[in-house]
Amino acid sequence: MRRSRNLTGNPQAMLALAHPARLALLELLAHEGPLTATEAGRHLGESPGTMSWHLQLLARHGFVTDAGGGVGRRRPWALTASGTRVAPEPATPEERRATDALFAVVIERSVGQLRAWLAARYTAPRKWQRAAALSEWTLYLTADETRLLRDEMYALLGQYADRVADRSRRPRGAIPVRAFLALHPDRPFGKRGST
Repeated sequence: MRRSRNLTGNPQAMLALAHPARLALLELLAHEGPLTATEAGRHLGESPGTMSWHLQLLARHGFVTDAGGGVGRRRPWALTASGTRVAPEPATPEERRATDALFAVVIERSVGQLRAWLAARYTAPRKWQRAAALSEWTLYLTADETRLLRDEMYALLGQYADRVADRSRRPRGAIPVRAFLALHPDRPFGKRGST
């Protein structure tokens, strides 16, 4: 499995990924390993037929592959990469639309997951209540400093990325933890403020 897949220049793949059920499927395969459409449907509360359709679409765009060992319709699927990347500056209008569509779904899903955590956090073990964080910062940075901060945070988080693909690297007690990072100017730029 590749560590990460670059979707830059592939708006069709971005649009294929821009669906909550397909993002949930990729996340499920990362956590559980290879699954059939029936098994995925049980986890996600969807029908096997719906899951099969989503898995086949993901396979057509190279996000999942046949994991082998299937018999008849019991076909397990596996991830082809542990994550995806998109260029910060899409080159064409088609790529910009696809990037915007994908980001909109990712943000909606991330906000939904954060809301679910906040609603249920008091039922979590105390160590997880203390470990979790929600904070907002306003920093005065140049574009170069922002890029440097982004790269340093990516490098820090990347130290744990191999645990997605390799279950043996997950320490005892490790569970999926969501990390959502947004670094952006506080106000949109007008025509004059684009330095």
